[in-house]
Amino acid sequence: LDSLPIRIRGDYARDFRIADEGYYAGRVAATTNNRKTHWANWTKYVQPLGLDPYSQGVQYTTKVRVLTGFAARIRQGFYGRGKRVAAGTVVGAITAVGQEIALACGTNPTKMFGSERLLPRLSQILDGWRKEDPPTTKQLPVEADIPELLAEAGRDGNATELERAVGDLTLIAFYYLLRIGEYTIKGTRNETKQTVQFKFEDITFFKKNASGQLRCLSRTAPSNLIASADGATMKLDNQKNGWKGVCVYQETNGEDYLCPVKALARCFLHIRQNGGSAKSFLSSYWKNGTRADVKAEDISRALKAAATELQYPTTKGIPIARINTHSLRSGGANALALAGYSDTQIQKMGRWRGATFKEYIREELACYARNMSRDMKRKFNFVNIAGNAFTDIPDDTLHIIENDCCKP
Repeated sequence: LDSLPIRIRGDYARDFRIADEGYYAGRVAATTNNRKTHWANWTKYVQPLGLDPYSQGVQYTTKVRVLTGFAARIRQGFYGRGKRVAAGTVVGAITAVGQEIALACGTNPTKMFGSERLLPRLSQILDGWRKEDPPTTKQLPVEADIPELLAEAGRDGNATELERAVGDLTLIAFYYLLRIGEYTIKGTRNETKQTVQFKFEDITFFKKNASGQLRCLSRTAPSNLIASADGATMKLDNQKNGWKGVCVYQETNGEDYLCPVKALARCFLHIRQNGGSAKSFLSSYWKNGTRADVKAEDISRALKAAATELQYPTTKGIPIARINTHSLRSGGANALALAGYSDTQIQKMGRWRGATFKEYIREELACYARNMSRDMKRKFNFVNIAGNAFTDIPDDTLHIIENDCCKP
């Protein structure tokens, strides 16, 4: 910029500043931190070999050998807890290194030139490791009985404010299909995620008038109107898949207390009555005038305790170890699927961009096989209408067809 005339120097400086702001806004902090960690590990790995970490001037065969060696070191857990990691973790590290080099030099040495495919030898190694990896153990869904149990526990006169908040939030999360990061905090790491927590200002309640028409309530509406609302909308500023300003609406389910709208109203009013601001997180609660937030660990601990009390391992065949915070979102999606709601409706409620939501509908549940064998036993007497299109019918079968046609 020093070489530019003063009269236009400011214009170029502004252009570069806006471009930089866009670049940093396009990066998720958690992803950026991981990339920095992988890059530091890669730099340390190639330094004793006397190689440029940006792979400038490095022969192809040497580059491939070093990248595969680095991948093997990651696989062994050298940079982690000393335990072997999954192939997906290795791919993430290699991808981070390649992107860092591409940002600096314009080309990604971990991939084939002009292609998004990894180098052949690297790709084959990763394929071999994927075959060795055990299947992913996914969290299993829970039914409404678990959030209802927790909500009832929070309703008890001896319950703490944390127990009350956990009970209401699990009920809300189940019915609104929320991600854990949307209604809890996770310590100092919370700001590194793209998903933004719901805030007080994101909640809108609706009440039916005398003619049954929904009418929006002001956030300063009397408490009795908020508490008796017929529906509520939650607006999300940002989320994992990049959708912004998404609104999710639920109606009351007919229950006086174990209802997502009633639970949301209780959280809303608790924040308002304790002097919370418009920016207060939905996870906020006050104990003796001191503000605190519900953490992901609080939800996890409560879910496991409730599943134990309800004997999920023996009554539903679901191990406690496979119940965690994701079980509420998965459970809500399962409940909708079993109730007969369409894929489009489930996808919209859960704010999924594509068909990934189907992973939440667990095929291990007996409900999905109900009456299936009975229906399969039926004889449909189907006929292949293309039977004579590819091969002619033998002459010795003609008399069978003629006899069948002559039968009354």
